[in-house]
Amino acid sequence: MRSLLVIHRQTPPSERSDSDSRTLLPEYILRSYGYQVHLARNEEQATAGIGDADGAVLHLPVSEIKAWCGKLEKHKQTPVLWWCSDTAASMSLEACEDDVIIDGLLFPTMKAHELHWSLHFSSAHFYERQQWKNERKQLLARIEERKWIDMAKGILCELKNISESEAYDVLRKQAMNERKRMVDVATSIVKLYQLLQESGSGGAKKS
Repeated sequence: MRSLLVIHRQTPPSERSDSDSRTLLPEYILRSYGYQVHLARNEEQATAGIGDADGAVLHLPVSEIKAWCGKLEKHKQTPVLWWCSDTAASMSLEACEDDVIIDGLLFPTMKAHELHWSLHFSSAHFYERQQWKNERKQLLARIEERKWIDMAKGILCELKNISESEAYDVLRKQAMNERKRMVDVATSIVKLYQLLQESGSGGAKKS
């Protein structure tokens, strides 16, 4: 990661401590180590900078990280790291139980090589996390497809008085003949059956 989006809010002078000096700010330290930095203090600035960034560094209280991650994900999936300064840490004491997902931590006291390796492993963690999310999404999709196919097999077994294996063959052959996915054929059968059942129930009530 060589280009980083740094997000932090402006701290009023009355709330600043010695740890808020310019030399401890993430944008100053990152630039001094050769990183390209786009600074953002609001969503509009963050949106403008996220496109070219390899990662996002949040200099915020932990309680604000989740909301910012949601805003960033609307525009780009990117590694997110927390800049743990004295100020950010002290403002996060009550957020220890918050459900916050980040890819790494950065500290103002880090030397160049320490920061480099933290960014490196944070990037690797991000891609592993993305892979896990994609695999989970695919698994849930297969489970959903299996549900429709099983429901369709049950309907065919009932209507045609056939076994489950025979019902599966019916679905497979119909999918091949119609050049559709088996789950699409199964979904059509289930929805048509449900529609007929509702129509039959409605007619029975009217009589």
